[in-house]
This record gives sequence, C-alpha cells and structure tokens, in this order.
Amino acid sequence: MPWGPASGVGSLPGTDPAEAVRLVVGELPGFAHLPELPDRGPGADLIGRSAALLVDLAFDLTPAGWRLVPRPGLDQRRAKELLDRDLDALYDVAGGYDGPLKLQAAGPWTLAAGLERTRGDRAVVDAGARRDLVQSLAEGLIAHVAAVAARVPGATVLVQLDEPSVPAVLQGGLPSVSGFGKLAAVESTVVEQELADLVRRLPVPVVLHCCAPRMPMDLFRAAGAAGVSFDLGLVQDLDAVGTAVEAGTHLFPGVVPGTDTPLPSPKATASRVQAWWREMGFAAEQLPGAVTLTPACGLAGATPAYARAAMAHVREAARYLQPE
Repeated sequence: MPWGPASGVGSLPGTDPAEAVRLVVGELPGFAHLPELPDRGPGADLIGRSAALLVDLAFDLTPAGWRLVPRPGLDQRRAKELLDRDLDALYDVAGGYDGPLKLQAAGPWTLAAGLERTRGDRAVVDAGARRDLVQSLAEGLIAHVAAVAARVPGATVLVQLDEPSVPAVLQGGLPSVSGFGKLAAVESTVVEQELADLVRRLPVPVVLHCCAPRMPMDLFRAAGAAGVSFDLGLVQDLDAVGTAVEAGTHLFPGVVPGTDTPLPSPKATASRVQAWWREMGFAAEQLPGAVTLTPACGLAGATPAYARAAMAHVREAARYLQPE
C-alpha cells in the first residue's frame, strides 16, 4: 500500500460535500479521504451513514436512535441519498485524483452497538444479528469500494473501520437501551474473531480506527488490520505499538485535537513524534515510511477554520519527518 505522509480521520464540519472534497484534496493531496458531514443530520452520522451501506437489511430512526426493522423506509432512503451525493461530489471534484484514497465506515462492533434490534436491546448482544451485520456490511463495503474506484480510477482505495465502541464492548461499559444497566462485556477473542472475519472479506487494505481511551492495539493488529489509527496522547502501551511496527502494521498517530485548540508549530509536532519513535527504540530512518500523521479524531466538532488548519498542520508536520 502506498501510504501517504498525512491524512484525515473522516468527518468535517459543514454540509456541502463538494466543498469538503475540495478541501481534503487541497490540504491532503498525498492521501485523501472521502469526507463525512454529520452536520447534515440523521443519515449523515456515523451509524446512519454506515447502515446505508448494508445489503438486504433495513433500518429506521426512532427517538432513541437507529433500529433494525423488517422493511426499509424514508430514513433509510435519505441515508442512501446522502451517500450517493458524496460519491457524485467525489467524481465531480476529484475524478482525476491519483493516490491513496480512504473510505470510512463504522466497524461491525460499533455498528452493532449503535443499532437496536426490532424487539430487544442493542444488536451487539445477539451473536446472530452480529453475523448478519458482518456479512451485510462486507457486501456493502465491497460495492462501495467498487463505486469509488469507478469514479476515481487513479485512486488506490482502502477502507477505515471506525470502532470507538470496542473499548466499552470489551469492558462491559455499554449502557443498555433502557439506560438502567450495562451490557455484559464480550470476550476479546470473540471481538477479534468477528473483526477479522470482516477484514478478511474486504478486497482492499483495512485500517482500524479508535480514538477512545484503552484502544486495543494488539487486538486490532491480530484481527488483520493493515493499519491502526489512534490518538497519540492516549496510547500508553509502547510494547503493543512496537509489536505492531515489527509486524509491518502501518501507524496513523493522531497528533492534533479534533476540536479547536491552539496548535503548536508543525516542527514541534514532528519533534514530538520523533521523540516517541526514539523511545520505542526504532531507527530514525524507519519513521517516515511507518506512519501517516492525522488529527486525533474526526473534525466534525471543529470550526471550518480549525478543520482546515488541522489538516494543513499534519501535512506540514509530516514534511519534517522526511530525511533531509
């Protein structure tokens, strides 16, 4: 995979998909991504947008959130229309793009945690429902990758699976639908196996992203991820990071916050990454090829000015990592 030096996590502020694609390609020309715009409302959020990829499964929106249902309705149609508009904008603005191009979707555990069953609790508690979601999401992502590749033939497409809910799944921290209790923790071997099942089904490299505390680096690597994306400030287990590097797993360290904050100089950010790399004991010349710098999380909660500045910052910081 021709990893680029800097990229984005996924979401951006705003509601205009063409403007968002133009911003991403302009600020991150070496490693673009298809932006997500949750400000557009239901169906553009992480769960609704990812559910729009599902094949042969229906869902709708309730006051409590997204729910699996027997038949598709208006909410599902709206989510699919929003995704189609994004693909149209990608073709119109970046049809000639040449380089790595990242697509994002909720991973199977986060999607199962965010979807209720028609009767009962979250789909995450039902092994059968989870299997159905993995198969359906795989089919949908394969079609999504093909649709993007047809619109941007020069791109090398890869998929990022967002799994912010995995730490809570592992620790028994997910609240029940009623809100009066917590769902039981799931064994790490089960989480790994079901993630690996989806990763194996996809025909392109997969990056697993989680910017929550206690991101399970070893589990993501063992599930077959080609890359792992994380908040550099939250990952304390350097042994797990080192094992991932030695296994050839590409790293996407998030080096600036996802919401407005004063930014250091790009050189200072690069120095921080270099110090972190030295602490793990790896040779300096390995660093540029082993990492892609990103913001720590999506930028949907940032102002447009900060979102642009954050992308420019990671691009400039990555230049300081290159050998002189």
